[in-house]
Amino acid sequence: MKHIIILFLCALFAPLVYAQSNEAMEKIESARIALITERLELSPEQAEKFWPVYREYNEQRQQIRKEYRNQRSNMNMQELSEEESKQMVQNAMEVKQRELNLEKEYAHRLTEVISTQQLFKLKNAEKDFQGMLLRRIQQQRQMQDQNQKMMQRREMMKDRNNN
Repeated sequence: MKHIIILFLCALFAPLVYAQSNEAMEKIESARIALITERLELSPEQAEKFWPVYREYNEQRQQIRKEYRNQRSNMNMQELSEEESKQMVQNAMEVKQRELNLEKEYAHRLTEVISTQQLFKLKNAEKDFQGMLLRRIQQQRQMQDQNQKMMQRREMMKDRNNN
């Protein structure tokens, strides 16, 4: 079963890695749900209660990170004063604390639905999924680079033949 999930994920990511469409994101999300459900061995009853809480947690975590990215994007990191640098460090610490507080809150809420062993497996599954996604993106970039180089070689060969 594990191999089937991994093959499913790889096949799913191949055409999607660079796509930014809602459909692509939905497929990636479906793959993530499948992996987490399989790794945690969620029963149907657990899954019904787990996913709404987990989605809520993820949305809040993404919101915190988005706020921090927005703060950083408004700053020129190379031209920060000492005071601005201190403020950015303080902001980063506050973001980490907010994320930790959120994780504590949702760990408590999730353990009302799943076991602590499953909660531990969840963290590993999230890391594994992220790693698989990053590897797939790197592979896709390498393939695009190779294709681009091949196209350039073909163009050079055409130019040589035409001259």
